[in-house]
Amino acid sequence: MELNDIVIQFIGTDHYDLTPITDGLINTTYLLENKDQGKKFILQKINNHVFKRPEVIVNNHLMINKLLRSNNYQYQIIEPIPSLTGKLLVKDANDDPWRMLSFVENSTTFLTAPSLQTAFEAAKTFSYFLTIVNPEKLPAIEDTLPNFLNFEKRVADYKNSLKNAAPYLKENAKAEIEITNQLLSLPEQWIEMEKNNQIPKRIIHADVKISNILFDQNHHPLAVIDLDTMMISTILYDFGTMIQSYTNTTHEDDGSAKNNFNPEMYKVVKEGFLFYLKEKLTPKESDNLDYAAQVAIYIQEIRFLTDYLNGSTYYSTKYPEHNLDRTKNQLELLKGLREYLGV
Repeated sequence: MELNDIVIQFIGTDHYDLTPITDGLINTTYLLENKDQGKKFILQKINNHVFKRPEVIVNNHLMINKLLRSNNYQYQIIEPIPSLTGKLLVKDANDDPWRMLSFVENSTTFLTAPSLQTAFEAAKTFSYFLTIVNPEKLPAIEDTLPNFLNFEKRVADYKNSLKNAAPYLKENAKAEIEITNQLLSLPEQWIEMEKNNQIPKRIIHADVKISNILFDQNHHPLAVIDLDTMMISTILYDFGTMIQSYTNTTHEDDGSAKNNFNPEMYKVVKEGFLFYLKEKLTPKESDNLDYAAQVAIYIQEIRFLTDYLNGSTYYSTKYPEHNLDRTKNQLELLKGLREYLGV
């Protein structure tokens, strides 16, 4: 089934414009304009090598939207749009699933925070979103990425990659491996807190980078997007990855970066994150926010290094040392954060 056939199944006409959106790393995304109606939509092919049960994504999205609407959510809600036959997922000839979503007019996204104020607004928006989607009784959200937040497995995968890596890869990454091994105990407290149920399970977004908020032209938030990774886990992960994403003064591909941690960004993001959540968090959660930021960066670094040692089979790379550069960048970010925290 050609792409044109997919489009027609959703909008019923071949009178349209299709523009690729290339910011995402996993799914294939287009801006679709129905020229007969003058309406725009997001058309997306879900990567079913990553998301092996795409129907779970759709079901979770519908449940989250129901929660948002029932709690008078103040921002725009991204709606799944059914095909003309009522399907929320349409399969192509390769059995790849496609979906269509509502489009927010006059919106923009940022890959990095353009200012401290914009970062604060983004963190505050996620804080509000997470407050709204966490009622006392959680809905039956399913895990779209099993073991994604299994840090014990992440560490084990790293150790296994180190054991089996080609000698030249280990030699190239010798300095990074040494630092990584020195910090191997860093996630242990997190793992133990989860095993012993010391931190509550909550609905989290799990991909809280600033590019997953739509802003208007004045940098005011309009919508939280990309609900594909919604899952039940610890909210510490959302805070940690927010810090990992927002405080880096360079692109994560920059392996030569020095002093790439922005302490002022850390302060405003933490303030924004706590804006609505402060009274909702348990003392254990509040006490471990700074620790969670360290672990989130470290786990991302381990994932890059693991993939490098495995021959770069998971992340998309543009050159042989790409994942090693990403590893170096995260280690420098972690170094800056730990110096700031006095660890």
